[in-house]
Amino acid sequence: MSLDIVILHGTMGSPEGNWFPWLKSQMEKKGHTVYIPTFPTPKDQTVEAWFTALKDQAPLLGHKTILIGHSCGATFIPHILESVKEPVKQAIMVSPFIKAIGNEEYDALNQTFYDHDFNWSIICDNALNIDIFHGDNDPYVPAEHAQMLSKELSAPLHMIKNGGHLNTEAGYVKFPELLEIIKNA
Repeated sequence: MSLDIVILHGTMGSPEGNWFPWLKSQMEKKGHTVYIPTFPTPKDQTVEAWFTALKDQAPLLGHKTILIGHSCGATFIPHILESVKEPVKQAIMVSPFIKAIGNEEYDALNQTFYDHDFNWSIICDNALNIDIFHGDNDPYVPAEHAQMLSKELSAPLHMIKNGGHLNTEAGYVKFPELLEIIKNA
């Protein structure tokens, strides 16, 4: 079965950053369709603006969709799962945060993403599988964020030794651990 893979970049990120092009290539080799929307960041960065960009650049989300988000893109996933009309196949959150991270510039940009009362029950119901990845030495997002999300979502937490923020800066231009976890892809 061909899947729709939607990769969501983070604050000040882009579709060309980190391991996104590598994962896109890997998934396309398997016959899947991959979307990597460009979100407004840092200018005009809000949950609402990202929903508009997602609607314009990715298909309707459903049972053939795998959502993969990094950093703020990962924090965007619960918002998406609260709003989908049918459950997605899988949601994978990489280096997610769930509240302010203690960096004034990023906290201001990210506020609409974490300043929200999530309905964890609906979020869980709208993803058949949820996985969380986090570096054990992430310099930007404390591990407690991933741990809290793992608990709220009853989702496995995959801690990556010396993974940093699981981005290019930490050496992540490829992400084989992520590829392994994608179900039936």
